[in-house]
Amino acid sequence: MRNTITLGVLAVVLALLIALPWIAPFFYIFIATEILILGLLAASFNLIFGYTGMLSFGHAAFFGIGSYATAMLLQSVQWPLLACLLVAVLAGALLALIIGFFCVRLNEVYFSMLTLAFGMMVYAVIHQWRSVTNGSDGIAGFAVQSLGLGIDVTLGNPAVYYHVVLVLVVLATALLYLICRSSFGLILRAIRQNPERVAFCGLNVRSYRLAAFTIAGAFAGLAGGLMAPFLRIASPELLHWSMSAEPVLMSILGGTGYFLGPFFGAGMFVLLETWITSMTHAWMLVLGIILALMVMFFRRGVLGTFLDWLQERK
Repeated sequence: MRNTITLGVLAVVLALLIALPWIAPFFYIFIATEILILGLLAASFNLIFGYTGMLSFGHAAFFGIGSYATAMLLQSVQWPLLACLLVAVLAGALLALIIGFFCVRLNEVYFSMLTLAFGMMVYAVIHQWRSVTNGSDGIAGFAVQSLGLGIDVTLGNPAVYYHVVLVLVVLATALLYLICRSSFGLILRAIRQNPERVAFCGLNVRSYRLAAFTIAGAFAGLAGGLMAPFLRIASPELLHWSMSAEPVLMSILGGTGYFLGPFFGAGMFVLLETWITSMTHAWMLVLGIILALMVMFFRRGVLGTFLDWLQERK
């Protein structure tokens, strides 16, 4: 019964998302695009935090490197978007593999601090390597000429790009769901609960953690690759440590114990930020208070609390 309701709700939400450009003002297309991209970023983070139990404070590095990879290719060689996104995925995965090789050897707060340190190093390289990354100005002035695969669409149209993002995010989310539901995902959850017992069973815990970290980096790279054409710029701010806090907050807001929790968290975060910034100049203070209260009173995340409420009503 619960699965039927969930599938029904998802079908309605997907139908509304598809129809959004025809039923909502133009402004909401931009909001929805941002939510989808950040939702994918948060979902990739949830693979290592919610499923594997590793709290990373450097996840924005993979997001930003995917953004820069896409922007640089679009500006220099004018590749089709899908080809650029493939490179963004590979760039995110490779960077995650390198950083993860050192980080997964540590546990808990030491792991978190080392990911933060690596994230800050990547940010410093991007910010200072002006001859390649254009420094603090970022990479701008590029255009998306084509999608690829012989598909003829006008990606300069925000509604068209929104639908491209929607399709790619849905496909990426489906793949991520299959990974989480596989035997690999089951082992990750076991590692989160009791890594020592998993090691006693003869499994290499570090290898599984590194694999999860690399996969999460790949999906974060894809999200970053989608963000660059959306913003029309790849800037160092996308790799800043403060950006790494956003997927953490989104996952906790939505519910780390639920696969779709990060998407709910991303939606709430973006909508609250948009609404509050239009109301007051002290939006960071107001947003911080609201988010703190939500985290305090929705211990299982908004989605988790809602599902628990439905369960109690049966």
